[in-house]
Amino acid sequence: MATWSPFLSADSVQFDAASLQKNWPRLHRCDAEPMPANEDVLQAWVLFHNGDFQQAAEAGLKAGTDGVTVANKATSVYARFLEKREKTKLDLFLEVADRAQVQQALVPGNPNAYFWQAYALSQYGQAISVTKSMAQGLGNKVKEALNRTIELCPAHADAHLALATFHAEVIDKVGALIAGMAYGAKKETGLALFKQALQLNPDSPVGLIDYANGLVMLEGEKKIKEATKLYQQAVASKPQDSLDRLAVALARVELQN
Repeated sequence: MATWSPFLSADSVQFDAASLQKNWPRLHRCDAEPMPANEDVLQAWVLFHNGDFQQAAEAGLKAGTDGVTVANKATSVYARFLEKREKTKLDLFLEVADRAQVQQALVPGNPNAYFWQAYALSQYGQAISVTKSMAQGLGNKVKEALNRTIELCPAHADAHLALATFHAEVIDKVGALIAGMAYGAKKETGLALFKQALQLNPDSPVGLIDYANGLVMLEGEKKIKEATKLYQQAVASKPQDSLDRLAVALARVELQN
């Protein structure tokens, strides 16, 4: 595995196993991931929340099947927020999608096996362009995997968020008519999913950013002011871990542009 760029944050909260267990419900309100009984997997999650993404991924994979989810989340977060090399970013998302598909066969009742496949393919599709990803059939794979995630875990906030984003991006790229006919994407469904995601995980910087972007894609420039307020809310939020800090930093940059 090539060396990943480090995440540097002067005010980063550092967790240990005990403090992570205490804060687990709040930190995993986004993905409903159960607290692991395996100490090696728990330590991999400590590394993830502290922003040691490469070490978290390596530790998760070393821990076996129980550690695949933390490895996939660490890889996906790193690829989305920190990796600057486009080819490396794409390769990392494909690695996650492949691992998640294998994980589904081994533990078909694990909602995050489906979620991380969908997330990785969605991010990969955005990077190569939504139009190209549709031509490769990725859109339906993403939608099916996210629907399966929500079926297995209705409280999975990030799955609602990702599915909302799917509706928004498809409509934005191909128009409401084709989006509805070919992919079942609808503005009303996307907006409802965004609101449901924020109800399940209020004040999530990632959720606020993605909702802001989706709102503009679904409603147009008339929602720019509302989207800006959501970005401001993300910047003003209190980061709970390194992922939150990355999202807040992104929101701050976007507001300055």
